[in-house]
Amino acid sequence: MPKALAPEKFDSVEEALKEVMDPELGVNVVDLGLIYDLAMDDEVEDALIISMTLTSAGCPLTDVIESETANALDGIVDAFRINWVWMPPWGPERITDDGRDMMRAIGFSI
Repeated sequence: MPKALAPEKFDSVEEALKEVMDPELGVNVVDLGLIYDLAMDDEVEDALIISMTLTSAGCPLTDVIESETANALDGIVDAFRINWVWMPPWGPERITDDGRDMMRAIGFSI
């Protein structure tokens, strides 16, 4: 059973994940609302479990996102695993205000 991150660890992980860009939209996965949960694995020490979705289930770029995630989390956690989830489905209502500003800056009307 995963366990909650300490608040300071949560903040550092979330900040690092803002470096991970959705390859199609050019906005980070945090501000797009793609991160559903962050928890520590109770079986593997200092291993992060990221429950995450994508804007569409058919996205072929999971390898790119996983690679960028590894780079972003280097030095913050020893290991991580992305738990790809599809329920509840992602929708634009999950985008943060910062994410909306970023999308408008690149030409989306949102």
